[in-house]
Amino acid sequence: MGNLQLSTGLFRTDATSSEHVSGENFLSRRISKGITYYYSPFPEAGPSTPPETPHPVSSLPSTGLSPSPELASSLSDSSSQPRDPPSTSRPLVLFFSWLGAQPAAVAKYRDLYLERGMDVLLIQSRVMHFLWPRWGLDYGLTVLNILEEPPFSERVVLVHASSIGGYTFTQMLTHISEGRKGDGSLAHRVIGHVYDSLVAGSLEQMAVGLGKTLVPQLESFVKTAAMMYFWLFKSHTADFYEKGIQVFHKNPITSPALFFFCENDALSNSAALEKMIDVWRKRGVAVESRKWSKSIHAAHLRCHPEEYLHTLQHFLNSLPITLKKI
Repeated sequence: MGNLQLSTGLFRTDATSSEHVSGENFLSRRISKGITYYYSPFPEAGPSTPPETPHPVSSLPSTGLSPSPELASSLSDSSSQPRDPPSTSRPLVLFFSWLGAQPAAVAKYRDLYLERGMDVLLIQSRVMHFLWPRWGLDYGLTVLNILEEPPFSERVVLVHASSIGGYTFTQMLTHISEGRKGDGSLAHRVIGHVYDSLVAGSLEQMAVGLGKTLVPQLESFVKTAAMMYFWLFKSHTADFYEKGIQVFHKNPITSPALFFFCENDALSNSAALEKMIDVWRKRGVAVESRKWSKSIHAAHLRCHPEEYLHTLQHFLNSLPITLKKI
């Protein structure tokens, strides 16, 4: 559907749609640009079928940092909700995908959580969120504001961040660590966090990552251009990255964590990552990890499916949530 100019600003109104996932029907709702909610309207996802006709729902404004009072009111008004609203008894997964992730690849992660009785909020980042960190901070604040609205505000949360998704989550942590009003509730609701192919190391490794992700054919050129850009705009880029690294090391969320990484990842220094994990453990954080000598950045699930799923399931079983048996 198109954009509608309302008294509260420019809103996108999308229809809730039904998606067939692994033998069960789930609903999807586009919250804003880059953010999509996948959920079951039932406390326990079962064979029940969602409504055949999509229902229009209000979405959060993609241009603002927080919902307007009018929108917040509409979100809590049952008359504006689809006939099958989300079940707030299900845990919520915040899935921060990697840059340029294709729908079919993201669906594999989405489905494994939906199948286990968890809803998924997919959060996709853009390269400009990284190249101009202030925009990344704004995006992180937008996500935080969304999580303070129904049907998310009372949910226990599991974080799963892949590659640049870890950067976006760190931008959210920056707001939490600075004590922005209301953010403390999220820190207490996170029961676990998973990091897959977290970018760690030097600015040069970040530049290499941009080249491999954006224009592989011109990887060397993109790396050189990125390094020049970081140097020219140091106070707006490199300084922000350094602050983010410090925030992540002192992560205000201390629930159990799981790291997936490999030794041959050009975008991540495995030694630097292991050092950071050691810092967390010394702080009392329960950390599990799975490292491969050879794998592919943000594709460990594809390269090592059995080991990946076994490690993830073992981690999920250790958390204070009840999951469906797979």
